[in-house]
Amino acid sequence: MRPILVVFTTLLLVCRLAAAADSKRLTDDAVFAPDAGGTLPADTRWSPDGRFLAYRWGRDQDAALWQLDVRTGRSETLFRLADLKEGDREFSLGGYQWLPKGDALLLESDGDLVLYTLSDRKLRRLTRTEAEEESPKPSPDGSLVAFVRDFDLYTLDLATGRETALTTDGEENVFLNGVNDWVYWEEIWDRDATAFWWSPDSRRLAYYRFDEREVPAYPIVDEIPLNAKVRWQKYPKPGDPNPKVRIGVVEARGGATAWMATGEDDSYLARVAWTPAGDALAIQRLNRDQTRLDLLRCDASGGACSTLLTDAWPTWVNLGSDFRFLDDGRFLWGSERDGWRRLYLYDAAGRLVRPVTPEGWAVGSLDGLDGRLDGDTAIVTAFRTEGLGPADRQIFRAGLSRESWEPLADDPGSNGAQVAPRGGAWVHAWNDADHPSEIEVRTSSGGKLSLPRTPPSGYDPATLPKWEFLFIPGPGGSRLPARILKPEGFDPGRRYPAIMYHYGGPASQVVVNRWDSRRQLWHKQMAQRGFVVLSVDNTSSIFFGKAGEDRDHRHFGPANLEAQLAGVEYLKSLGWVDPARIGIWGWSGGGYHTLYALLNAPGVWKAGVAGAPVTDWNLYDSIWTERYLDTPQDNAEGYRISSVTGSATNLKDRLLIVHGLADDNVHPQNTVAFIDKLIATGIPFEDAVYPGQKHGFQGPSQRHSYERIAEFFERELK
Repeated sequence: MRPILVVFTTLLLVCRLAAAADSKRLTDDAVFAPDAGGTLPADTRWSPDGRFLAYRWGRDQDAALWQLDVRTGRSETLFRLADLKEGDREFSLGGYQWLPKGDALLLESDGDLVLYTLSDRKLRRLTRTEAEEESPKPSPDGSLVAFVRDFDLYTLDLATGRETALTTDGEENVFLNGVNDWVYWEEIWDRDATAFWWSPDSRRLAYYRFDEREVPAYPIVDEIPLNAKVRWQKYPKPGDPNPKVRIGVVEARGGATAWMATGEDDSYLARVAWTPAGDALAIQRLNRDQTRLDLLRCDASGGACSTLLTDAWPTWVNLGSDFRFLDDGRFLWGSERDGWRRLYLYDAAGRLVRPVTPEGWAVGSLDGLDGRLDGDTAIVTAFRTEGLGPADRQIFRAGLSRESWEPLADDPGSNGAQVAPRGGAWVHAWNDADHPSEIEVRTSSGGKLSLPRTPPSGYDPATLPKWEFLFIPGPGGSRLPARILKPEGFDPGRRYPAIMYHYGGPASQVVVNRWDSRRQLWHKQMAQRGFVVLSVDNTSSIFFGKAGEDRDHRHFGPANLEAQLAGVEYLKSLGWVDPARIGIWGWSGGGYHTLYALLNAPGVWKAGVAGAPVTDWNLYDSIWTERYLDTPQDNAEGYRISSVTGSATNLKDRLLIVHGLADDNVHPQNTVAFIDKLIATGIPFEDAVYPGQKHGFQGPSQRHSYERIAEFFERELK
């Protein structure tokens, strides 16, 4: 009986170990759960005096708006969303913001504006219209609210409820007042758009006016209704007419607009800020070639403009969001003039005072100003330019009145800061490639205040495969940054399939020590399923500074292809990766570069997935594409050899191409044009199209697309 007992005990142990392993496996439900990265406070907003931090917390009936008192460290509920009612009608809460005195909140609800006063905890409806009120902004003195309705700019007097139309000719796809068009929103403002600005004294507003009449339109078709619906999107392609943009200044109570004489009608008016005195505007003007960025000072009354400073670069100048006036008229300016982005201090006349951030560090963002200490300081997110430094982001305090560089949060990983307008407190968020986000409030005295957080419910991050960061040999003796996931239960005696994920554009980055939510979890899930996952950044990526990204000037593809081929050679050198079972995938620019790799190095990869790819750069938008390739009129050959549609017939490997039919960024036209070439030559391929989905998939389509990609790689590589 003893041998039988031993066998039974051994089998029981094996079963228990298998069950334990299965309990650690990521399920699709866990990967695509709403709390896949854990749950953190949402929509954090500092009060004007920096004493309170408002935030959303809770779900369903428990969802509420809370505020943390920085002085006491206590949180209290401002209101439950379910209690927002007008009679029997429930309000939804869209955006919200503090009024300048900190005594009320301006809420956006179902396209209308609502005021919530903190003293009596009551709601007061400000608008009730069929049209939506967009982008509301209180005046600095809190007496007025400006907003856009039907492409016109309005103000509303909070005391009387009286509305004033500051413009009257707004019309979709024709004239836009106080609101950005699509290409400015996407490429100039990086989807964090603003289009009107209050003067410091609350008397005037500066605003954008777009004339889109000459801009070509693209049809976005909704095929689901019985009678398909078409939305025409104004979308300039390379070499097309761009929208004509002007900046005007108008009295907040109404009147004629004073137009700024910015000159160069075809240039981009990229950033706008009032001077502290409120007598002039600082406007950043970027020429259409994007090789020269001028900082203009424009008289707010007469419109006359002069140039304070100019940044120029032979290939292109990158825009930033790190311009900021100081109270005395001096200003901060971000520039890559020495090859990496640094922050510089200028006097009010535009004369350089000195660099603010030191050599060896690149600025990611200017997060706020802090004048409490010995001299003013700037809070910045930055990364070290050497080695794998760009994989991390740290927070520093940089001196303005005197040179200093003090780390505030320099742990490896991704650190972020949301700085209070006053008082010195800031929200610190942190995560890394293997740990979901954590959040806390740092006080001016160095204390830490906790905020609510719940970990992911469907898995334990500590049990998942871990990323390893390294350098691999690259072209011309270069060292390429990379990160790799080994399969769960890794055995060097086995031979594994591999998936390579990449992006590949100028200054791009996929080798990052950051939690990327869905994609991050999905890659770890694929490692649990027995795949090696490798990402490699090329010599035009952020790791190589401005000189590196310039390698992509006037021709896309080769720099990234060299890097991905180096990644394949690295995988082969390991001995435990099957070179006949390597796949490659990416989305958007990564979708394009996947096709470029398969078509220019057929047979290297067995299978590839191209998500929402650009297939012909003549089909993408003007601002992004011309920045790197110039116009088709000036660089026809560069467009031809960068296109993958023209070389579609080189396809020899298995391909899955994925696209959303409502993609207003990379239009489905790209995929249609590419597969039309494959069909004409009888080359097999697989495709997955998603109705109603834009460039980033949402809802069930997101999960379905990832499951489809996983099934494709399982079938083709395993």
